[in-house]
Amino acid sequence: MISAPYSSTAELLPAARKGRAGARARLGRALLAGAVLAPVLAALAPTPAAADFRLCNRSSSRVGIALGYKDGNSWATEGWWNIGANSCETLLRGDLVARFYYVYAIDYDLGGEWSGKAYMCTREKEFTIRGIEDCLARGYDRTGFFEVDTQEQKSWTVQLTEPAQKTAAQQPPGTPVAHPAPPKKP
Repeated sequence: MISAPYSSTAELLPAARKGRAGARARLGRALLAGAVLAPVLAALAPTPAAADFRLCNRSSSRVGIALGYKDGNSWATEGWWNIGANSCETLLRGDLVARFYYVYAIDYDLGGEWSGKAYMCTREKEFTIRGIEDCLARGYDRTGFFEVDTQEQKSWTVQLTEPAQKTAAQQPPGTPVAHPAPPKKP
């Protein structure tokens, strides 16, 4: 009697194929689960908070902004940021290092200004000025800025509003409302 050749691997081949197919299916499911979970995990991962000093113009006019702040041991003023109606701009990037900042704003379209009693140096063209003393003697304008108390927060937003609006002048959430002086008509 002649028998057919026998191979021990021939009987194992379907089982091996079946095992490899199962492994491929498990790998495919794991990759699919990873692809679905990756965006969810990325959204839940902690991200550094943006800590900036921002100003939002909630008026119907274009405004020019000058900013005063303590720079080390001396004072500095910078300007001009031009901010369109109902838009916001970041004036300083990064964690705030001082409690008090000072803002002066002028309404380009209707005239008037948001000002205060903290006098600092400005000029008509773009500027960065060191020091707030002897503005006129140094060839600058002497301008009244209003004070912004950030309550030592790392981030702050000032909102300029028209006199009839009742929105918060300063925030983050939960902070007291304090409105800067409304623009004065010339």
